[in-house]
Amino acid sequence: MSNLWFLYLFFSALLIFIGIYCLLTMRNLIKLFIAIEIISKGVSLAIVATGAVNNNVLLAQSLAITYIVIEVCLVATALALIINIYKKNKSLDVRLLSKLKG
Repeated sequence: MSNLWFLYLFFSALLIFIGIYCLLTMRNLIKLFIAIEIISKGVSLAIVATGAVNNNVLLAQSLAITYIVIEVCLVATALALIINIYKKNKSLDVRLLSKLKG
């Protein structure tokens, strides 16, 4: 294992922990969405770093590209839901989503 791999994993873990901290502290839907994106970037960095260490760079890159394609589909769906929630409530606060019940 190289020192560069530990550096990549450190930054990957840092991105994941920053995203989790934002998920726990924010109440705005856009900020929560950005936190989820930060977590996903940390995961993709970990995938590529692990593949580079195991000399499977091509496999890691293909996994990362597949992960990014799936993530783009989820981003489009999540943004559509956020836009519809804003049109309905005129607010992006998570606490006001309880009004959407039944």
